Amino acid sequence: MNISKIEQRVLHVLALGGRIRHHRDGRRIVAVDCVDREGARLADCDLTTFARLKRRGLVRSRGGGPYELTELGRRSVRAEFDQR
Repeated sequence: MNISKIEQRVLHVLALGGRIRHHRDGRRIVAVDCVDREGARLADCDLTTFARLKRRGLVRSRGGGPYELTELGRRSVRAEFDQR
């Protein structure tokens, strides 16, 4: 699967325990915030990146909660050294 650099960055944050919080305007999702497990916000994650990840089945939400990584997303993310 061909995944862009920004999508890889978002998937890596999600693999380390991050979540994508979504904001709705009625039924439609109008804004997303990708946060890591410590609460820091990832600036690269926008609505178009989120839509691509969701369309490919790499992220999902359970019971209206924040979006998290699926098993397919976990297998698709490339290994990356953590700079912390």
